[in-house]
Amino acid sequence: MKKIFFFLNLIIFCSFSLSAFDGRQNIATFSIVAYDTLMEEWGVAVQSKFFAVGAVVPQAKAGVGAIATQAWGNTTFKEKAIQLFSEGYNAKEVVERLIKDDPDFEYRQIGVVDKDGNSYSFTGKNCSPYAGHIVGKNYAVQGNILYSEEVLKNMALAFETTKGPLGIKLIEALKAGQKAGGDKRGMQSAALLVVSKNGGYSGFDDRIIDLRVDDDEKPIEELERLYYINEETFLISSYIRIAVDAIKENKNKKAEEAFNRVETILNKYDQSADMYNSVAWEMAINNYKLEKALKYAKKAIDLKKDDANIWDTLGEIYYRMKNIKKAIESEKKAVELAPDEKLFKEKLEEWQKKK
Repeated sequence: MKKIFFFLNLIIFCSFSLSAFDGRQNIATFSIVAYDTLMEEWGVAVQSKFFAVGAVVPQAKAGVGAIATQAWGNTTFKEKAIQLFSEGYNAKEVVERLIKDDPDFEYRQIGVVDKDGNSYSFTGKNCSPYAGHIVGKNYAVQGNILYSEEVLKNMALAFETTKGPLGIKLIEALKAGQKAGGDKRGMQSAALLVVSKNGGYSGFDDRIIDLRVDDDEKPIEELERLYYINEETFLISSYIRIAVDAIKENKNKKAEEAFNRVETILNKYDQSADMYNSVAWEMAINNYKLEKALKYAKKAIDLKKDDANIWDTLGEIYYRMKNIKKAIESEKKAVELAPDEKLFKEKLEEWQKKK
């Protein structure tokens, strides 16, 4: 009897060991890479029954392109693809070069979109079924260990028919894929990455959306929830900077669309003083639509009269509109509400000298 238990334990141990140390840990997943031609945004969305899929699959760079690497995903492909895109190779050429020197290319699945929106996918013969891809205009969807081909068809249709920002279109594609069965093994993680030139936090990088759900029973739902938090926290300011840059580049339609998105978001959260203040400040420091900025700052004060930061924003707007008297009045109120704030005092002293 002891021998039987010994061999049973040995079999169980070996089973876990092979699973744990098998180099081919397949990222069974479905993803989409895409490009928004008007807003010049590149994005990747992905869902999988795999922990922290966002740490492995997506990569993108504004003005360059985007890639999803999955199945037995080769993560070196991400930086290699970005480099090849930067050197001028198109989507098809990049994929061909990635798999050319890879002895295990038949275990790989790749989807890419280049700087011009050309897309291309590759599904190796050894990817677990159902595995396949669909390449469309400015996008590509791909997946493995899927419930059926309908997963990809649903994703493609959702992306093509959904209106709105790229991030929304990518999430809707994931939702459609999941509705058709998604990953045969279930759900665990999801990620969304969208890039646009200078669109990241304070314009320091290009990641206007960089969200991950690493372990959740309903990761796509959670990803969508995070999207809307990101929208009111970061994205609304990003669109102002994008609009300003677009005007400088004489891309008037892009600028108009970016500001339309700002107003759409504001209308959703019309009782948020902090959001109105954030938008007004971003517009002020960029000397962008100052009359609108003034309107938003006043709305913020109506909602939150004792906030020193809002009065400081109002002062900044008046100053940039060359109304020094009103600027000083507003900044005095900011100093009154926050007497320990050195920046407000310095600004007030500087403006009083110019009176």
